[in-house]
Amino acid sequence: MVAEYSAPWRVSQIPAPVGSVPVTEPLVLGIESTCDETGIALVRGRELLADVTATSMDEHARYGGIVPEVASRAHLEALRPTLDEALNRAGVDLGDVEAVAVAAGPGLVGSLTVGTAGAKALALSLGVPLYGVNHVVGHAAVDELVHGAFPERFLALVVSGGHSSLLLVNDIATDVVELGQTIDDAAGEAFDKVGRLLGLPYPGGPHVDRLAKEGDPAAIAFPRGLSKGKELARHPYDFSFSGLKTAVARYLEAHEASGEAYSRADVAASFSEAVADVLVTKTLRACAAYDASTLVIGGGFSANSRLRELAAQRCEEAGVEVRIPPIRYCTDNGAMIAALGSAVARAGLPASPWDLPVDSQMPLGVTVVPPAA
Repeated sequence: MVAEYSAPWRVSQIPAPVGSVPVTEPLVLGIESTCDETGIALVRGRELLADVTATSMDEHARYGGIVPEVASRAHLEALRPTLDEALNRAGVDLGDVEAVAVAAGPGLVGSLTVGTAGAKALALSLGVPLYGVNHVVGHAAVDELVHGAFPERFLALVVSGGHSSLLLVNDIATDVVELGQTIDDAAGEAFDKVGRLLGLPYPGGPHVDRLAKEGDPAAIAFPRGLSKGKELARHPYDFSFSGLKTAVARYLEAHEASGEAYSRADVAASFSEAVADVLVTKTLRACAAYDASTLVIGGGFSANSRLRELAAQRCEEAGVEVRIPPIRYCTDNGAMIAALGSAVARAGLPASPWDLPVDSQMPLGVTVVPPAA
């Protein structure tokens, strides 16, 4: 039996970027439903009018991880009230919407299906274009609402519970190239698993981050995956955190078996340092190789304090501008989908088909689902 779900609202506004928005920019409604959060936002150009999120995280925390059926049911119950609240916050009517963007993948199939079904119904009834966009690319696109228009070329590091991807972006709507990705655990996933090893509540990421602030990041020499010799040569921009997670597990098992004392804070700090070190080192190597002087970091794991600190420090040393949106826009939200939908609309790309499919493994080179050939 699925637990009863009530949607607590987290309503936020991103400050408008510098410069005015042309009146010709369409009003884009964005719908995010890839996992456990129902997000709906309204964007005109690069201006966010409203962003509302309902989360079912508390229901999943009871099970120590995401339960797909619970997430799907939560989206069904939250979609309409979330939409109403977003329209109210933006001060617009549903009839004012001129395009609908929805995350068509990657994500949980059931959750994606709820969002795309709602988006199709809205776009069809309003007689406006429908854009099925890439959730991961959206994590980078949302930064344009905060820091203004993107440069002609930049690198984007998208890190979350399910993704650790390095993207070369020549145009956020039309030209995104995946340079590297995780070959096993994503950064956020590794944090959740290490949190469980340390006896911390789910989701482990924020708890490991807080505990790490009390420890010594140099206390334990945990490995840096795919960072040396032939492995680095074969995977210059890929990431691997499964071996690091295993190293933490073996460290804890050895000390507990021998009765030797250890510091949980030192374990958390050393683990956090290893993850941040690999992410930043490989990303800056790519910035140099592709002559990119701007780095955008997005995704849920970009809220990690050590990643933010290390990226700021090393990017300054390397002469690379680093752009990271506020923490509240790092986790899944409608603003990122509306932002990418707005970029797609500005680029004049054709709308997605009415039989828009969902793709749990959507490749990152696909920004928007094209019409049928």
